[in-house]
Amino acid sequence: MSAPERIPPRSVTTAELLARGELTVRGQIREASNAVLHCSVSHDGQEALCVYKPVRGERPLWDFPDGTLAQREVAAYEVSEATGWGLVPPTVLRDGPYGEGMCQLWIEGVPGSELLALVDAEEPEPGWRAIGLAEVDEGRTALLVHADDERLRRLAVLDAVINNADRKGGHLLPAEGGRLYGIDHGVTFNTENKLRTLLWGWAGEPLTGEAVDVLKGLRETLGPSGALARRLAVLITAAELDATRARVDALLDSGKHPEPSGEWPAIPWPPV
Repeated sequence: MSAPERIPPRSVTTAELLARGELTVRGQIREASNAVLHCSVSHDGQEALCVYKPVRGERPLWDFPDGTLAQREVAAYEVSEATGWGLVPPTVLRDGPYGEGMCQLWIEGVPGSELLALVDAEEPEPGWRAIGLAEVDEGRTALLVHADDERLRRLAVLDAVINNADRKGGHLLPAEGGRLYGIDHGVTFNTENKLRTLLWGWAGEPLTGEAVDVLKGLRETLGPSGALARRLAVLITAAELDATRARVDALLDSGKHPEPSGEWPAIPWPPV
């Protein structure tokens, strides 16, 4: 069988393919906490690889309503698209072999793009940002750092907007053409502050001018008659949509990247 044709991310063709194409399950990603199926999707002579996460395969969580993770993944994609940064692979909500679920374009990561590291030092070297100390062996710690990369900085802003409670290293996918994608956005959009991420390197620092402009655009499109607000209204609750608006306002009011609140573990475990 020939390899599926590569479909350019974020194109109309990709969205139509994911939403209308025939899903064929090729295997299961076993290490995932919820049911994650590796599939091919075909429509009108085109084919691509994708990830399908059926709602019925979601494990209950104490702090998120049951059966809502797939919608949150789609909502994260919608916000990403509204920023213009294209940080989340094309994602749709659709029916599939195991019922309704999230379907997302498969992104093949490019090896060799080092974004995280452990170093035996008290301060990061130039080009790196400190996250915090991590225990690597019994009685020995090392400094966990991430790259001082504008793509990661944009993702840090997106995570603050969607209130991402699980930004792990394994959720960062460097792709062809210098692109960077973030995946696994099921635990997002909570009304309570749940931000838990590895991307704390800019905490408390001023937002870039680009980020401020993007946030202003989000504020407008999240207004009562805004296009993004209408799309999110069918994916998350009214209270969660209001909380999203409030987070955008808070970022613009402070003009800074958020800092850990101290009310919630700041770094996900395991971090990768």
